[in-house]
Amino acid sequence: MTSPLETCTLFVCGDVMTGRGVDQILPHPSTPELYEPVVRSALEYVELAEDAHGPIPRPVDYSYVWGVALDELARRRPDARIVNLETSITTSAQASPKEINYRMHPANVGVLSAAGIDAAALANNHVLDWGLPGLRETLDTLTTAGIRVAGAGRTRTAAEAPAIVELGGGRRVLLFAFGGADSGVPVSWAAGTAEPGVNWIGDYSARTAARVGDLVAATKHAGDVVVVSIHWGSNWGYEIPDDHRRFAHQLIDHGGVDLVYGHSSHHVKAIEVHRGRAILYGCGDFLNDYEGIYGPERFRDDLTMMYFPTLDAHSGELTALAMVPLLIRHFRLQRPGAADARWLCDTLRRECRRFGASVEERDGQPALAWG
Repeated sequence: MTSPLETCTLFVCGDVMTGRGVDQILPHPSTPELYEPVVRSALEYVELAEDAHGPIPRPVDYSYVWGVALDELARRRPDARIVNLETSITTSAQASPKEINYRMHPANVGVLSAAGIDAAALANNHVLDWGLPGLRETLDTLTTAGIRVAGAGRTRTAAEAPAIVELGGGRRVLLFAFGGADSGVPVSWAAGTAEPGVNWIGDYSARTAARVGDLVAATKHAGDVVVVSIHWGSNWGYEIPDDHRRFAHQLIDHGGVDLVYGHSSHHVKAIEVHRGRAILYGCGDFLNDYEGIYGPERFRDDLTMMYFPTLDAHSGELTALAMVPLLIRHFRLQRPGAADARWLCDTLRRECRRFGASVEERDGQPALAWG
């Protein structure tokens, strides 16, 4: 860690989807069989990507998919590295009855260790893609790898508990994670008193915000930085629902939350700074196997961002938010060309403007401006 005691710099990003096609190029691929309406083998996603952009090597080492993101992590050395892990890590063959099922082989967990991931949010609509056996194996695999988890567990109490990253000097990062019904997380996946599942929320009411605040208050100590991960909303579209914005404000105003870390959209969405705290409404995808899949190209889900918020270690207020544009090619994170980087920054600038923020260039990289 290089941050002085007065500040804490985090790394967060969009959905990390290392299952399905990505899993197939790693050293220990899962059985490729799928139960999707059209695609029946995960290898087809590798073939689609190769048809679009050329050959992908395989097997690759665990650092391959992170590409130049590893250079940025090494250079910036954030105090905590947090991702939303949107895949089950399992050999389970118990596919949930849904159209899309993501699975990475447990022997490939080194792909997360290669990026030094400290904590993974699991409250999303893919962590139970392979049933309760898949969830249990996911939890065991991450624990063995030394990666802390939030948002899923063997009981409701475990699912509600934060992942705690110790920073030294008495400082901690607390990561709470919640999966919203409007992102496709079914209520049947909610953890029970003695049943495994996710930390599910059905709405964004004041009552739900109060529940989150109670969970934070039960764990937070003076000087802790609190991050709330929320998997919410649809996959496409830049609109920010009014109830999302009210909920995020309530978490900050009354819940003791310092960073609202939102995801589910396959593309970046607006950022707002409310009372000195950042709200990332949608971080997009960070790793996926969507190359060669054509649909809503205008959203450019192949372009993504690394987010490096720096917070005051005492007050939790945002002091800076640096970003790094990246491009997904050959299932690997690369530097985008100038035109692509400009498009991504211009898009984010346009969306942030509605919330009183903007994107400026600082030291050759985009950064958030507000206030």
